[in-house]
Amino acid sequence: MVTGITPAELLERRRRGEPVVLVDVREPWETAFAPVPCDHHRIPMGQIADRLGELDRNAVTVVICHAGVRSLAVAHFLERHGFATVLNLTGGIDTWSVTVDPSIPRY
Repeated sequence: MVTGITPAELLERRRRGEPVVLVDVREPWETAFAPVPCDHHRIPMGQIADRLGELDRNAVTVVICHAGVRSLAVAHFLERHGFATVLNLTGGIDTWSVTVDPSIPRY
């Protein structure tokens, strides 16, 4: 079952050093305008099926998009394809910008 994780919760996990794989499914123009300020995979939603091999099915995977809708769809897709733990970033990069890092532009 896909559950949500808030930007603050994700940030706390990363501060504790918990291994988390972040997958940004936004389009290239979105990631250029409002980049995620940490290591992550950039795989647009339309390429996920073709690029599953780039991801570790056993890792804790957090999927992110602009507002949390596309990432939720991708999170369900990953879960159906054998990913053990998939979380959706609630509110996406927009909520990240509002609650965690206002230096990230909103769009």
